[in-house]
Amino acid sequence: MIASVRGTVAAVAPDGAVVEVGGIGLAVSCSPGTLARLRVGETARLATSLVVREDSLTLYGFADDDERALFELLQTANGVGPKLAQTMLAVHPPRELRRSIATSDFASLTQVPGIGRKGAERIVIELRDRIGSIDGSDHAVQTGAGITAVAPWRNQLAHALAGLGFSGKEAGDAIDVVASDVDPDAAPDVSALLRRSIQLLGRSR
Repeated sequence: MIASVRGTVAAVAPDGAVVEVGGIGLAVSCSPGTLARLRVGETARLATSLVVREDSLTLYGFADDDERALFELLQTANGVGPKLAQTMLAVHPPRELRRSIATSDFASLTQVPGIGRKGAERIVIELRDRIGSIDGSDHAVQTGAGITAVAPWRNQLAHALAGLGFSGKEAGDAIDVVASDVDPDAAPDVSALLRRSIQLLGRSR
């Protein structure tokens, strides 16, 4: 995975930018808010997420690591692909998006093109318990500027389980179970937690 790019901004378009890294121009798809911070000819650093499809490789760029983490978490919900996740972040900043999901604010979520009432309800059900909070409680970790994000290992597990075909709710339930064995003061063994989650989900099907 390409976690970030740093280089000279060669071009800025309505839907993305080109960043020159080591003599190679990388096309990065960005939201309007991220693009507004870029200036042609200046050096920029973007957190990135590479989305691989059968017929394409798309690099999505974000203002910071927190925004990228939320982008990847949103995609673990059924019906949310990278384009819709990016649109959600274009309409609402990360803090507001987390608040909308955590408080079941369907009116706010349905402001996003492509999300209707049922879609908003599904997103809330599947992500509400994993989206993080704005007070630093539960399993959220402070990232600065008053924004909180889900602990990175939870995002890694959710993304891996989604790739294996499990729904966002299934993944969230399994992660909540294995989380009880995680020492909050130590870096968890993500591979072991993934195996444990798969075992739990295998028995539940």
